[in-house]
Amino acid sequence: MVQPLLELDKVTSGYGEGAVLQGLSLSVDPGTIVGVMGRNGVGKSTFLKTVMGTIKPRGGRIRMSGHDITGAAPFQVAASGIGYVPQGREIFKDFTTEENLLLGNLKATKADLDEVYRLFPVLRERARTQAGAFSGGQQQQLAIARALMGRPALLLLDEPSEGIQPSIVTEIGQMLKQISEDRGVTIVLVEQNIDMVTRICSRAVFMEHGTIQGEVLASEMAGDSAVLQKYLAF
Repeated sequence: MVQPLLELDKVTSGYGEGAVLQGLSLSVDPGTIVGVMGRNGVGKSTFLKTVMGTIKPRGGRIRMSGHDITGAAPFQVAASGIGYVPQGREIFKDFTTEENLLLGNLKATKADLDEVYRLFPVLRERARTQAGAFSGGQQQQLAIARALMGRPALLLLDEPSEGIQPSIVTEIGQMLKQISEDRGVTIVLVEQNIDMVTRICSRAVFMEHGTIQGEVLASEMAGDSAVLQKYLAF
């Protein structure tokens, strides 16, 4: 039996006195791409932030490769092999492409840079360009590339298609699938774009009321109107 790469067991967390995650349990096998979907406000971003340690869990356990990382600081979570691309990308717009990339791994070698440039050729072409001059799609590619500089085993992404034109969304989806297949990176993708999830994910899970309430094979999701109506109100 394959040991899950990431495990959440009855995790609770939130802001102030309010609870957002309410006993969330999820396991993610190595080498898979899992889409996390749900209506706005159900706790998808809170789930990622709790895994990353920017929000401290109030209960439950979080394990990475079998090691307990519950309550660990973000730098410790990153050191465990987890990369994170937050909603809104959060790149440094006054820094060049290469400066942004090096922030993802202060010990990076030329080989590390060459590897991400191979995956994202547009970044090599604009290595000396300030990131603020980029389109939304290029900024998203930079954010993903920066996360990959640390050579994570697991990549967490929060709404990577948000605010990006459809053709670039397709391109980013293809890149993520290639990263998973070529580098063996496991991906957890919080996403509202049904087409993207259907094309690149192996399974989709649905959040409601701060927990996982359902799951389907991603390839079957688009044709399951009952699931879409129940969890996404489509």
